[in-house]
Formats: sequence, structure tokens, C-alpha cells
Amino acid sequence: MFDNANPYTLRKKIIAGFTHYYIHFLDGEGAQKETEVHRRVFLEFRRMVRTERNMRRWDERHIEQSILMDETLYNRSLCQPRSVEETALGNLHNEQLQQTIQSLPEIQRRRFVLCHEFGLTYVQIAEMEGCTKMAVKYTIDKAKAAIAKKLENI
Repeated sequence: MFDNANPYTLRKKIIAGFTHYYIHFLDGEGAQKETEVHRRVFLEFRRMVRTERNMRRWDERHIEQSILMDETLYNRSLCQPRSVEETALGNLHNEQLQQTIQSLPEIQRRRFVLCHEFGLTYVQIAEMEGCTKMAVKYTIDKAKAAIAKKLENI
């Protein structure tokens, strides 16, 4: 972002019918200096001042000027943190889900885990186990129904 403090100022003065152009600035030691410049140099500096002003305005429009507090950041976050109660309840549900999955018969559990945790398709699981796609689908559907029934009571 550009600094709002302009390091120089431009001045035009008409003396005896002639226009004189000046640039006022601070030198490297901090002393104020003013020098007369040619009209082209003056116009180039003026163009540069306008360009910098436009950049500052762009920054002001596109960069937020408010103080970002923890609460503001929390409200704006895409993935807001969960409360302690929500976290505890989520952990409890995860535990119960894992226990329910572990209580499934071996084939249902294995196929369900391959499909939902490893992302394998019915065809890939069928090839691994030497059975048909429909057999895998049927087993996974039975596992889902059993899990839904057990978790429905909770």
C-alpha cells in the first residue's frame, strides 16, 4: 500500500508574464529544498502524483481499513470453530458410529470401510473380492441400513 505522505509538492508561479515551475521536497538530510524545473519535468511529476493518488484510492477501496478483532475474524471465517459442547457431542457421535461399524458382520464392515473410508467403487471392491458388483452393493446397502437403525435410537 502506498504511503499517504507525498514526499514533494508542486507549485506554479507566474513572474513577469512567464510561468515558472517548482518542486518542493526534503533532501536526504531532512532539509527542505525547492528547485525550479522545466515544464516537461513538472508535468511528468504531476502525472506521477495523479497515478499515485489513484493507487492510494484503489488501496483504500480494496483493503479494509477497520481493525480486525478476534470476534470479527470469527464471524467472517469460512469454517467457524465449534463450541466445546458441539465438539464433545461430535466426538460422542463419532465413537458411537465407530462402535456400530465394528459391530457389523465382517464382510459388511470390510466392504463398507473400503467404499466409504477408502473411496473405492463397487466395481473395484468386487474385483478385489472376486464377486459381482451387485453383491457388493447389496452388502453395503445392508450395512448402511444396519448403521442407520442403530444410530436412529441415539
